[in-house]
Amino acid sequence: MSAPAESANGSVPPSDVPEPPVEQQPTEQPVAQARQKQQEIEHSLPQSAADGVIQKPFALPLESARPVAAAPLTAKEQADYESVLKAVSAWTTVPTTSAKNAPTEPITDEERMFLTRECLLRYLRATKWNVKEAVDRLQRTLTWRREYGLLKLTPEYISIENETGKQVILGYDINARPCLYLLPKNQNTERSDRQLEHLVFMLERVIDLMGPDQETLALVVNLNETKSGQNASVSQGKQTLHILQNHYPERLGRALVINVPFMIWGFFKLITPFIDPLTRQKLKFNEDLRQHVPPEQLMNAAGGDVEFKYDHSQYWPALNQLAEARRTAYRERWIQGGKRIGEHENYLKGGPDASLSETEQGASDLAQKMETLGVDAPEATVTA
Repeated sequence: MSAPAESANGSVPPSDVPEPPVEQQPTEQPVAQARQKQQEIEHSLPQSAADGVIQKPFALPLESARPVAAAPLTAKEQADYESVLKAVSAWTTVPTTSAKNAPTEPITDEERMFLTRECLLRYLRATKWNVKEAVDRLQRTLTWRREYGLLKLTPEYISIENETGKQVILGYDINARPCLYLLPKNQNTERSDRQLEHLVFMLERVIDLMGPDQETLALVVNLNETKSGQNASVSQGKQTLHILQNHYPERLGRALVINVPFMIWGFFKLITPFIDPLTRQKLKFNEDLRQHVPPEQLMNAAGGDVEFKYDHSQYWPALNQLAEARRTAYRERWIQGGKRIGEHENYLKGGPDASLSETEQGASDLAQKMETLGVDAPEATVTA
């Protein structure tokens, strides 16, 4: 290739001078984009009874609602946690079914994201800090999630089950737990596997809506006007308890059952032996729900001030858009944090806590500074 011709003064003609690269404007990061989308959806939703007739879920708890602070871990509990973390971090495959000698498949990012620090601690608490049992149960849960087919439980597949609003996520209790209402009088389908899948789907959406420092939900069961055949069968009740206790441990903050008719007491007596004693303590019957849920976010049918009218065409898309926006923001933070098993849920939910990688880097930097100064590092405070 020949060199560009020079002008009389020896310079290259301006037309041949390479133009400086155009400065690229920084693009918005995925986490920021996801957060912005989440906020846009939240701002479009009602906040309390003051917003008039409510047909969509509330976006956030009231400012007065505060999660219960987690108790600090003891040294032994921290050691137990680290043992579980080490065990699950070594997993490369997971059984595809619960059958003996079932084939395995590589662990997915979705499954690794499920294994947060708080998740591991929930299983440890549920097994009374038995490391081996906690690890085994965690693996059984991952297998169950595959075998049960959570990915097939889409809003479109479940929609028919909720057309009459027999399950509603609405508002938050005094401790910022999202409230899941079970309203058997609105039963609209024959007994089938999809009825239980419907409950699992709604549990997953409630978890999506849990804010920072929140791990539990408030279950509100209103048995008003419930007719024979509208309640779950004993078999369905046992299946539900099995799923809750084995695959959603430490998720129930309180269960509030109101308008209990005489005939229903027999049902509760039948399933009570299958309920874990700690779970049993969280059951409250026929209490004033305004003591547990702020009236401004409590459905009027349960004694609150919220004039709620279920319209499936309004409520269902709004709930699922909000949940999807929360999940997307959660996932983008997990990616930004380095896709770590044992990640902090407070960070993933947009709380003030640093990510696991940032926490480790901060601790490493502090240790190096202490070593440089010849100062003994302060005793660490272990928190849940």
